[in-house]
Amino acid sequence: MEALTIQQIVEAVHGKLLGEFSSTEPIVTRVETDSRTIHPGALFIPLVGERFDGHAYIDQALEDGAAGCLTQRERESYQPGKFYIRVENTRQALRDLAVWYRSQFRIQVVAVTGSVGKTTAKDMIASVLSEKFEVLKTDGNKNNDIGLPMTVLRLEKRHQIAVVELGINHPGEMDPLSDIARPDVVVMTNIGDSHIEAFGSRENTLLAKLEVFNHAQSGVYAVLNGDDPLLAPLKGRLPGTTVLCGKDQGCDYRAGELESDWRSQVSCQVKTPYGNGRMDIPALGGHMIYPTLMACAVGEWFGMDLEEIAAGVRNFAPTKMRMNILTRKDDITILDDGYNANPQSMRAAIEVLDGYAGEYKIAVLGDMFELGTMAGVLHAGVGQFLGKSHVDCLVAVGELAKNIYDAAVSSQVPECYYFETKEEAQLALHDMVRPGATILVKASRGMAFETITEYLKSITGEG
Repeated sequence: MEALTIQQIVEAVHGKLLGEFSSTEPIVTRVETDSRTIHPGALFIPLVGERFDGHAYIDQALEDGAAGCLTQRERESYQPGKFYIRVENTRQALRDLAVWYRSQFRIQVVAVTGSVGKTTAKDMIASVLSEKFEVLKTDGNKNNDIGLPMTVLRLEKRHQIAVVELGINHPGEMDPLSDIARPDVVVMTNIGDSHIEAFGSRENTLLAKLEVFNHAQSGVYAVLNGDDPLLAPLKGRLPGTTVLCGKDQGCDYRAGELESDWRSQVSCQVKTPYGNGRMDIPALGGHMIYPTLMACAVGEWFGMDLEEIAAGVRNFAPTKMRMNILTRKDDITILDDGYNANPQSMRAAIEVLDGYAGEYKIAVLGDMFELGTMAGVLHAGVGQFLGKSHVDCLVAVGELAKNIYDAAVSSQVPECYYFETKEEAQLALHDMVRPGATILVKASRGMAFETITEYLKSITGEG
C-alpha cells in the first residue's frame, strides 16, 4: 500500500476527525481489520457483525502500533498521538476507501467471477501474467465485500495489473464489488448451482453475475466459458469485446488432445486466434482446460505470446485445499480438495479420483451447503455419479451427505459407509487406508474437512 495522509482518509470515507495528534503527514502504510495482525503505521478498521464488534479491540490495536482507527461512535477518551475518524458504518467506509484508492491508480484490472472455479482461474491467470508483468492478485478466495477492498488496498505503484476475484452469494452484491474493481477485463468461469438457495435459479444467478459489467471500463474485454449454455449466447450482447473458451467448435479459444499422467499434470493442445501451442498444466482433471484457456485469452489480450503463456501455466500453483496432491508413504495419495463444494465441483473432483493411478480409491464426501430445496436431489446426483465411476469406496459424512450415501448404494458403488460426524469417519478411515490408496477429501467449507485431511496425514506419514 502507498502511504496515505489522514486528510486523504477523512475525505475518502466521508468522516469526522477526532483525537489528539500532531501531524497529518503520510503515516498510514497499511489497513487492518484484524486486531491480531496489527503492524506499525496501520489504520485499524473495526468491523461490526451479528456476533462480533471490532470496536472492542480499538485500544489494543492502537497500543500494538496502529496509527489510528475508524469508529462508528464517539469515545470517552482518546489515546495521545493517535487519530480517530468517525464514520456512520465502518464496513461501508472500508468500501469507500477502496473505491477512492483504486481511483488513484492507472492500472489494468482483471475481475474473475462465476459459480465454480473462480479461485483456480484467478491463480492461473495471475501465474501467466506474472511472466511479463508486476501482478497483484487476491489472496486465496478473499473475494467478498471485505476481501476485495483489502486486496485493492494492497496496490502499489509497481503493480501493472491486478487480478481480483469477485464472489457473491446473494442478489445485489455484485454491483458494489464492480464499483470497487472497475474492471478492464471480466472473466466468467460458468453458471452453476452454488448459492442457488439465495438466487432461486441459474438464470437468476446469471443476472446477478452480469452486474459485474455495471462499472466496467469502456471497451471491456469479456472472457466466457463457451461450453456453458447460459454464457455462450452472451457473445455479441455484452459491451466491448467478448471471446469464448472451451471445447465447442464455436469457441475462440479451444483445447484438444487432452492427456494426463494421472499423477501430477494434464496436457493439451490449445488453438487461439493467434496460434497453436501445447500446455502442460501442473494439476489434474479435464476441467483444468477452462482456466488454462481463459489465461491464454487474457495473456494474449495483454500482448503475451504462447511461449510466455505456457511458461506461466507450468508455474501455476493452486490455492491451499484446492485439489492439492499430497504424496504419502506406501504410495498413498491424498487429494485435498476440501475448501468448498457444489454439485459441479464434486463431479469434477470425482472424475480426478476416478482417473488417478491408485489401487484403491476412497471418496470422503461431506455436505454441500446453500442448495435450498434442491439439496436432497443435488446430493443424490453426486451419489449417482459415483456409481458411474471406478471409485471403490465412499465415506459420506454429514446430514445432507446421507443422500449421497443412499444414491451411491443404489448405484452399486462397491463399498459405502455413512457417518454423522467427522470423528466417526476418522475412526473408520484408520482401518480403510491401505498401501496404494488414493483418498479424495471434499465438502463445503462449513464442514471444516481440513481436520480429516490432517488426520489422514497423521496416519500415513511423509512420502
